[in-house]
Amino acid sequence: MNDLFPSAGFMRRGYQRGQVEAFFAEARSAYERPMLDDQALSSLDVRRAAFDLKRSGYKCGAVDAALDRLELAFSSRARDQFVRAYGQEAWMTRLAEGAQALYPRLRRPRGDRFRAPVGSRRGYDAREVDMLIERLIAFFDKGAPLAPDELRSATFRRKGKRAAYDERTVDAFLARAVDILLGAQ
Repeated sequence: MNDLFPSAGFMRRGYQRGQVEAFFAEARSAYERPMLDDQALSSLDVRRAAFDLKRSGYKCGAVDAALDRLELAFSSRARDQFVRAYGQEAWMTRLAEGAQALYPRLRRPRGDRFRAPVGSRRGYDAREVDMLIERLIAFFDKGAPLAPDELRSATFRRKGKRAAYDERTVDAFLARAVDILLGAQ
């Protein structure tokens, strides 16, 4: 099979080629066949894709960029299909409801928006997460620019329990926010 992506090089680690090729083959097949709700690969499935790191694998940045484009394609497809079936107004209502579901957490004070890590675990730096959440609030309240990629690719330093948020809770919240932003594009 021809290389789908550039190689990380012999001495560098990249995404395991077989896993990447299998995932993109499945994604292509899913995208080309008619969308059935119970069988379709979704933008969330694309976002959750993960590959082992191996020497001489595919360059992570190139694969990640392709995953971002693929996620947008699946999201656009789902939106278009929904709009054809139910109309643009129903789509906008659905987006508004999704955004409203985020609001209770957005309205919490800085430092209290997410739970702390459990036990002795470390978590995401609460101040950094709160700064990103402030940008999301500005997007919703003032129409400030914020691209889905900015949420999707956000990284945070790890901190001890007292200054941190639970990583899984933050990741799940940001994934829902990305869905809203993708739907609004």
